[in-house]
Amino acid sequence: MPMKGGATNEYREIDRWDRGVGWIAYPEETMERASHALVGDDGGVWVVDPVDAPDLDELLAEFGDVSGVVVGLDRHKRDAAALATRHDAPVYVPQWMSGVVEEIDAPIERFDRELGDSGFEAFPILDTSVPPWQEVGLYHRADKTLVVPEAVGTASYFCAPGERLGVHPMLRPAPPRRALRGFDVDRVLVGHGEGVLTDAARALRDALDNARRNLPGAYGRALRELLS
Repeated sequence: MPMKGGATNEYREIDRWDRGVGWIAYPEETMERASHALVGDDGGVWVVDPVDAPDLDELLAEFGDVSGVVVGLDRHKRDAAALATRHDAPVYVPQWMSGVVEEIDAPIERFDRELGDSGFEAFPILDTSVPPWQEVGLYHRADKTLVVPEAVGTASYFCAPGERLGVHPMLRPAPPRRALRGFDVDRVLVGHGEGVLTDAARALRDALDNARRNLPGAYGRALRELLS
């Protein structure tokens, strides 16, 4: 399978519930880049880290008009500008995230602790130079939905045997426990792979608690030797 992209970009739907839906635009790719459309308290649709696909607008229209397109990770510019332009909506970038807006050819809105009128609280997961990593999390308190663009995921290269949700391999030596603990969640939506929609709080807790001990694949073997 290709690492990114593929022969077809017909999306596969994931993570549907009454206030949102997700999709993977190239179902055969190894990276399993996931995107999400979330219904905000304003009644609009907030699209997070989108990878575009044919007929995607029909899926979004099921949930309403697009209020904004969100970049959740500095490396996740993806197709944010194209989608925002098509829907006459701005691209939302965290106030503290650098090196992103210069590469987006669309109107920009900055946000801090709240994502517009969406009802989603915003908080930094990582803002580091080593490794270079700027990531924002989103949490809707009433809906109990947590969005984590990169720090955890369900794609095969994120998860050790037995894990439903895994910490990113690069973060396992020092997982972002402080940023991601304490949320009352019914679902965890991620930027790589399908979300966790059942017993999500336990899956997140286990992922953070076991990150250093439970390591995926060849990376896990190498890291265990390094940490031993």
